[in-house]
Amino acid sequence: MELRQLQYFVKVAQKQHVTQAAAELHVAQSAVSRQIHQLEEELGMQLFVQKGRNLQLTPVGKLFLSRMTELLAGLDKAVMEMREFLDPEKGEIRIGFPHTLGINLIPTVVADFRKGHPDVKFRLKQGTFASLIHDVTRGEVDLAFISPFPEKHDQVAGELLLTEELYAVLPASHPLADQSSIRLAQLKDDPFVMFSENYSLRAIVYDACKEAGFTPYIGFEGEETDTIRGLVAAGMGVGLLPEMALTEISPLMPVKVRLTEPRVMRTIGLVRRKGEKLPIVAEMFRRFLIEQFRM
Repeated sequence: MELRQLQYFVKVAQKQHVTQAAAELHVAQSAVSRQIHQLEEELGMQLFVQKGRNLQLTPVGKLFLSRMTELLAGLDKAVMEMREFLDPEKGEIRIGFPHTLGINLIPTVVADFRKGHPDVKFRLKQGTFASLIHDVTRGEVDLAFISPFPEKHDQVAGELLLTEELYAVLPASHPLADQSSIRLAQLKDDPFVMFSENYSLRAIVYDACKEAGFTPYIGFEGEETDTIRGLVAAGMGVGLLPEMALTEISPLMPVKVRLTEPRVMRTIGLVRRKGEKLPIVAEMFRRFLIEQFRM
């Protein structure tokens, strides 16, 4: 069994298509097919079945993917650790983060860190709360920015970095758009534009509405901050967004109004795998972040 076979297998499993996997690997499709076939023969089991134009993992293929993903992540980490041992300033930091932080916070802290460490590389990965926890515990990222910050968790540990306020976002034509602040209950009859169910901000907004005495009617759902902002600005409903998601100016911008009764907040923290020492350069970045957010 060769490393190349395992890498090809994981890529095909991710893309569910040999041609697409070959394109990303920059090799011929025939080479990928041949390596997968040889791997299946060596293992004595079928890893994929054809489903239309795509390949689907068999049950044993899913189990093998789980193990190989962890193995390859461990190998990548070992290679990085050896490189960092020789020169920490040329290491790589693997960071996970929710997409709401990708507009401003992540680019800012990465740029600030690289002013003092210009040769350090970053590998960035967006995700939801659940997927980020998974990536940390499986060793696929070194550190993850996460919201809400889990005060207690069996598999991750970390630090609370900041608490951020959420604002009501309204169409410019909304009767309350000219107010400096409003009570959340004043929006009880409006349709809400919310993030999809697997996003933590949805639960924060939903719980805040329940605290204000009503169950929100969800008119539209989205998975990107730009989508939420755009739909609200276009008059499709109202929403709640963190201040960080409202710093970017785009053609379709909703009106931002401060909320009272209740004030709605979210916590943002930095987590790492519990009980495991970080690579040198990742630890440098973690300490840098703690100092930055203490200022």
